[in-house]
Amino acid sequence: MSTTSSLSSLLSSTSSSSAIDISDILEAAMGASTAGIDVTSAVSSAVTAAEAPETAWESELETFESQTTALTKIQTDATALDDDMQALNNLTGPLSTSAVSSSNSSVVTATAASGTATGDNIVVVNSLASTASYISTTVSSDTTDLPAESITITNSSGNSSTITTGGTVNTLSDLESAINDAGLGVKASIVEDSSGSRLAITSDTSGAGGNFTINSTGTDFDFASAVTGSDASLTVNGIKITSASNTVTGAAAGLTLNLLSASPGTSVSLSVTPNTTNATTAITQFVTDYNTLIGDLNTQFTDSGSGEGVLADDPTVHNLQSDLLQVLNYTATPASGTSKTTVSNLSSLGITVNNDGTLTVNSTTLNNALQNNFSDVQNFFQGSALNGFANSLDQQLTSFISPADGAFTIDLQSIATQTSGIETDIVNFQTNVITPLQTQLEAKFSEAEELLQELPNEMKQISEELGENSSSSS
Repeated sequence: MSTTSSLSSLLSSTSSSSAIDISDILEAAMGASTAGIDVTSAVSSAVTAAEAPETAWESELETFESQTTALTKIQTDATALDDDMQALNNLTGPLSTSAVSSSNSSVVTATAASGTATGDNIVVVNSLASTASYISTTVSSDTTDLPAESITITNSSGNSSTITTGGTVNTLSDLESAINDAGLGVKASIVEDSSGSRLAITSDTSGAGGNFTINSTGTDFDFASAVTGSDASLTVNGIKITSASNTVTGAAAGLTLNLLSASPGTSVSLSVTPNTTNATTAITQFVTDYNTLIGDLNTQFTDSGSGEGVLADDPTVHNLQSDLLQVLNYTATPASGTSKTTVSNLSSLGITVNNDGTLTVNSTTLNNALQNNFSDVQNFFQGSALNGFANSLDQQLTSFISPADGAFTIDLQSIATQTSGIETDIVNFQTNVITPLQTQLEAKFSEAEELLQELPNEMKQISEELGENSSSSS
């Protein structure tokens, strides 16, 4: 078989998959300025044509990726809103905290635990708790040699330790370390001023229970009592109280008192009221997070010029938008024991719904409701048994964001499964179709290239033979 016939046969067997025009190749070989085949380019073109089915798969993957991103953001923002609802529905949350104001904050202040009853508490601080301390004789510096003597420290429990100076414990620094290592519940520290260095020893415990004694055998270096430990003395709502600490708990239900100065005979009023600042922050945060979530959903149904969002046809997104708008119609029933409420809906709190479903807060109306009808605000969100507005919205959101069976969880799992399937199809297609095809094409086109390189010589021989035959016949 001639080179031309071989080449034609070879390329015919390849043309169905490579889309290469045989006549063009032959024309190039026989008369074009550059004969031959660019094997790499020819194989690449043929493979690209064969990979056409992957284009649709890759487009699907891009869509799934966009849907996953959008769904994940909606899920994250829905979770933030649900966190707000759980906080508002919590008996120790922002609607249950109290603020305490003092009529004389230089004498005593206080903080209140969640759920502390509102009202006034009268406190008289007669004396503050003090912490026992001793101070040593002054020496030149913390490295000055100390005289040889024995120093015995005894704490309130009767435990004692004797330290001998003038040997291994030779300076204030040495003595400081030795006392601190003795484990007697006291703390030694060096005090330096213009007169020199001294050692201060202070009890770790305030009040009479922290008292301790120091006895020294010498006179050149000694300790003197600076402060004797004593308990605080006060009355709370007429009841006499003593406390080893100036931070007093248990004297008034839910309150922690901070004693700041003694003022015998001075009555200080501690007024416990609902913490409207915490409540305002929590409610406005709910509005902010609600608007963020509604904005996510609105984006999916808005044509931005290139069509609606990638989740416009997702029933989960439609259902969430519907549920969010529906829950805004919630109406509270009066608290147990009352016939009516001043806060029956969001509008009563100054929260109104805009045309796009977002919310707006009138801070004046909200502040008035919190200042004058706090219990009604609390009842609106928490109901009679944590079954108010906050619980209603929480239940709606949980059906979407639950890690076990929430609608978003199921949606994302479905997308992940489909994505994985397409990725597997692409890998299998490359392995089972494209890679063998590429190997085959490289072999075929390389062989064709070799034949093309031989073709000019064969054509020249044919021409010469035809010329000789023509001369003989003449």
